[in-house]
Amino acid sequence: MTKYTMDFKLEVIQHYLTEHSYQSTANSFGIKRSIVQNWVRLYQTHGIDGIRIRKSKASYSPEFKHAAVLQLLAGKSIRTLAIELNISNPSVLFQWLKAYQTHGIMGLTPKPKGRKSMTTSTNKSDKAAKKAKANQTSTNEHAELLRRIQYLEAENAYLKKLDALNSSKESIKVKDKVLIVGELRQQGYLLSDLLKAAKLARSVFYYHLKQLAKADKHQAIKHEIQNIYHTHKGRYGYRRMTLALKQLGFIINHKKVQRLMNELGLKAVIRRKRSKYSTYRGQVGKIATNVLNRNFKTDKPNHKWATDVTEFKVVDKQGNTNKLYLSPIIDLYNGEIISHQMHSSPNYGLVAKMLDKALKRLQADGNSDSNQQLILHSDQGWHYQMKCYQQSLKDNGIIQSMSRKANCLDNAVIESFFGTLKEEIFFHGKNSRRFTSTDELRQVIDEYIHYYNHDRIKVKLKGLSPVQYRTQSLIKP
Repeated sequence: MTKYTMDFKLEVIQHYLTEHSYQSTANSFGIKRSIVQNWVRLYQTHGIDGIRIRKSKASYSPEFKHAAVLQLLAGKSIRTLAIELNISNPSVLFQWLKAYQTHGIMGLTPKPKGRKSMTTSTNKSDKAAKKAKANQTSTNEHAELLRRIQYLEAENAYLKKLDALNSSKESIKVKDKVLIVGELRQQGYLLSDLLKAAKLARSVFYYHLKQLAKADKHQAIKHEIQNIYHTHKGRYGYRRMTLALKQLGFIINHKKVQRLMNELGLKAVIRRKRSKYSTYRGQVGKIATNVLNRNFKTDKPNHKWATDVTEFKVVDKQGNTNKLYLSPIIDLYNGEIISHQMHSSPNYGLVAKMLDKALKRLQADGNSDSNQQLILHSDQGWHYQMKCYQQSLKDNGIIQSMSRKANCLDNAVIESFFGTLKEEIFFHGKNSRRFTSTDELRQVIDEYIHYYNHDRIKVKLKGLSPVQYRTQSLIKP
């Protein structure tokens, strides 16, 4: 390595300071540009001491080396740090960093110099050798202890991140571990310690790191999935999500949609079992026969309807329990809610008003097939046994049908609607929704039924909502 005198260094620095560039100065003196830049920065930071020629090789303690390495891991450049610490050869810092990343603290501990003497030692030299060995052993033990502490710190940091990520008690994926390790690595923890804590192979870590660096080719689809999911308040699973994406022009398989939703952590609400409200009060009138007989299929609208009453309980701010009753009619052709009525009491007026709305709707739509009478199916609730109810059906040419006693499956379609409505109103998302007044609940139910009819698509309706499906059937030749 070429040795430069102090006078030469000062002459180079002075030439640069007289408004010359690094490159022109280097060309003038026949040296590299990086050497000129290093001398100038050392001189500007430490004065004459920064460029003074050292008669002996500088020695640095493990603590000094460790502090320097931590600054490098924090993002400081090697050249900048070398100038700040007055280290003339920046490559020394790189060697420290490499040793630290490979061996930890022990990599920064100086190794014993020389080799063991082959001649017979005197008593005095033996004592000196034993003392040096004891000091070296103490140093090694201290370094091993620091290394152990260093690993435990890395393990503790990793487990904290893991606990925060695993708050939902779901299984942690390899990709999540790689993200945690990558983040902590930037904070100065050794990669070897983090991989050991995460139980990851080095090759696995770098493979997933490379995959994460690639552009996500499904980004556009994921964005639409999130929009659809949140628009429908978490009510769409992967099947209906696939249909919704196809309506937007995406050509995609349902298995891929399921995988992408899992990656995004999106899951549809799952229906819970709950007690059923019953309107049965014994036989108070005439029981109709089961004309429908679980034949829920029909090829035209307004040929088969079903109805029932369900109950909602609302606890107000004072702790009082209030009730709200819903009575809808559903068309078995497309699952559309034809009419509905709500009241705080399950009286006959609840059912009567619902029936009046449905009859007006029927007259407005008209029945395209006069040879096939409309069937209105219900359970054996007391409302449907009333003479006035049955007379209204008879006057409008509607055939009454009733389920068998204590057999809710005979009216499964309307029961399924009640289950869907309650699940998606009360239990959408991770937390249950609570209402403090029946007026608030009434408004939400009205909004949901409109959404159910016009916007909520169904798989069995070929990805259309009930109203869309009915409209499409009417325009077909």
